[in-house]
Amino acid sequence: MKRTPALMLQGTGSDVGKSLVAAGLCRLFARQGLAVRPFKPQNMSNNAAVTTDGGEIGRAQALQARAAGVEPRSDMNPVLLKPQSETGAQVVVQGRVIASATARDYHALKPTLLPRVLESYGRLAADADLMVVEGAGSAAEVNLRAADIANMGFAEAADLPVVLVADIDRGGVIASIVGTWAILPEAERARLGGYIINRFRGDPALFTPALDIIRDKTGLACLGIVPWFADAALLPAEDSASLGKGRAGGDGLKIAVPRLSRIANFDDFDPLAAEPGVSLDMVEPGRPLPLDADLIILPGSKSTIADLDFLRAQGWDIDILAHARRGGRVLGVCAGFQMLGNSVADPLGVEGPKGGVAAGLGLLDIDTVMEGDKVLRRASGTDGAGHPVAGYEMHMGRTHGPDTARPFLTLEGRPDGAVSADGRIMGCYLHGLFGSDAFRAALLGRDSGLAYEPMVDGVLDRLADHLEKHLDMDRLRRLSGL
Repeated sequence: MKRTPALMLQGTGSDVGKSLVAAGLCRLFARQGLAVRPFKPQNMSNNAAVTTDGGEIGRAQALQARAAGVEPRSDMNPVLLKPQSETGAQVVVQGRVIASATARDYHALKPTLLPRVLESYGRLAADADLMVVEGAGSAAEVNLRAADIANMGFAEAADLPVVLVADIDRGGVIASIVGTWAILPEAERARLGGYIINRFRGDPALFTPALDIIRDKTGLACLGIVPWFADAALLPAEDSASLGKGRAGGDGLKIAVPRLSRIANFDDFDPLAAEPGVSLDMVEPGRPLPLDADLIILPGSKSTIADLDFLRAQGWDIDILAHARRGGRVLGVCAGFQMLGNSVADPLGVEGPKGGVAAGLGLLDIDTVMEGDKVLRRASGTDGAGHPVAGYEMHMGRTHGPDTARPFLTLEGRPDGAVSADGRIMGCYLHGLFGSDAFRAALLGRDSGLAYEPMVDGVLDRLADHLEKHLDMDRLRRLSGL
């Protein structure tokens, strides 16, 4: 394997900001004229993106590719786990589904995946000046080390230097760094080139004694203290753990989205959260959908039938039907579109037990069957009024019924979705459509002037500036081998 300069970011825990730091470094080094490629050996997320080669990868790696100025490729995230239940997940390898496995089954499968992970890494590295690699979860999950392909197991196989990322905002940052170092074997400690303190608030001078303590305990150097970057909220999040209550953009038009147990591709709603004068309410389980919502949007899901059951257990079906009776609008995206119909059937057990059938909400006269090959494609077209839309499709279901004679969208010359006779209930399979500015303005009945895609690029540039200011870039370059 060609030895391409590389940095691997591993965390002291989950959700410490590895993905964001990786995206910022991709943009920063790309602006310096380097051919940068992002890579994450193994990811677990139901927030996925369709690649140019017709596969799927984690949304974070698609954002990192964008930051690097390249198109997303399946090799950038060769193993993607998409949770379907508390103990099982769909296993996607090099962009394609190969199996559904329990946690135990997947642990046995992992050793066979390392050669394919290295194969993907090698292909990307062959035409790169720098690889920016992201680990998964914690670097110190030593109970899983024997078959690890996500953190030190991959770093060892690809011979990569490692930088720890630690989140001071959650507390216990000294213990997280020292504890990670202490629990790693000597050979893996030797790969650690230093650490980054992320999400810092306050006066960095007050943290100086902590740096001395960490150095005395580990010998590790601090490569930077990165202050809180508020605009991170404007970028797509990788994990549903990032979905909180503070995603409202104003007190005007009110949009409610029920947070399903297997919610997928929830970054669909980022453009709506960024809209001035729009309040986006991601409704947590245990709370009814608000009575004063102007629009309810049913999101995507990794398990449509299971989440239909979950929706009913929350009483959200009653809220949605009452909203529709009052003349409110309801829009479903992908699985949410399927839920609006009469029934959803899974004869082959694509998303759950074989032969599963569930009654839908009955707001659209359509029926869905989970069958055939998974549809994975980018698409563009128009809505019924001619406003341009663009995004991607990622689904197994095939939907038919009378209401499909009134398609919600036309994509590449073919109809997609359905609209009720009164025009108030609608749905489609296109993820990402809210990022289309003219369509979003028409849906909301107002044009704020927000240009969403340029805004995302602006945030990535500011993130790169932020990291350049607060990280020891000379040291990071030397560590990478540049």
